[in-house]
Amino acid sequence: MVIEWLTFEVTADDRAAWLDVEERVWSRFLEQQPGFVRKEMWTDRFDPDRVHAVIWWTDEATWKRITPEQVAAVDEQMGEWFRDCSIQVFDVIREC
Repeated sequence: MVIEWLTFEVTADDRAAWLDVEERVWSRFLEQQPGFVRKEMWTDRFDPDRVHAVIWWTDEATWKRITPEQVAAVDEQMGEWFRDCSIQVFDVIREC
């Protein structure tokens, strides 16, 4: 299992509207992808303008089958709510 960790800068005032669009656009797209397990959206207690998308994938190879063109098309659907993000990747090495 591999975890994709995306961090977005979204002001607290814009968060509800951004999350609504993000859910309708990115979450629906991800749910249709092979290897997608689940996704959670987290906010940072100490920096409320940071939102983290935590996305579980069965494996990195399957996740990486999503092409840059597909990502660009979905990003475009975000319209005015598109936000650049930073990305980190984590591997699950033990589960309880």
